[in-house]
Amino acid sequence: MRISKRGEYALRAMIDIGIASALGKPIVQISELAEQEKLPVKFLEQILMQLKGGGFLVSKRGKRGGYLLGKPMDTIKFGAIIRLIDGPLAPISCVSQTAYERCTCPDEAHCGLRMLMFDVRNAISDILDKHSLGDIVQITLRKMKRDRVPLPFLMRMVGIQLAGKSQPGHVRRQPPSPASLPVPSTARTSARARA
Repeated sequence: MRISKRGEYALRAMIDIGIASALGKPIVQISELAEQEKLPVKFLEQILMQLKGGGFLVSKRGKRGGYLLGKPMDTIKFGAIIRLIDGPLAPISCVSQTAYERCTCPDEAHCGLRMLMFDVRNAISDILDKHSLGDIVQITLRKMKRDRVPLPFLMRMVGIQLAGKSQPGHVRRQPPSPASLPVPSTARTSARARA
């Protein structure tokens, strides 16, 4: 299994929207996501539409419109996102649970390669279907807080411009200390505690 660029961008966008939501900014504009992740806007727009079609996102129109999570982040699993964008997780089609195709080997039931690929598929699936967006958002925010990394979405929410992005008449303020930020309540339960 190899995640495509489209799949990678989808995962990065979902994590960013999850972080923004956990910090009290549920609606994120495409331009913000593109700037945050250094992604092409048009390509990102196609990906967000696909995520919307899969029920992971909802769009809101208007001047303050954008995208927000379509479901609680603790119910959004990474395996489901990858399957939507890139297709099955299985490395070969004869072990796929969602897109099975008979392989060309003469004895599928006793094929050593197929048995090995079952294990590979199961390991990939176990990891990606276990971790929710809420888990990864919590881990990411905790690490950013620990490392005192500025949170761009939070700075925009309180009217602080990123370096080099000042507007006429705008007073630059110091960003809040990441160490002073609370861990979002939507993601407090760790993956280990739920396992």
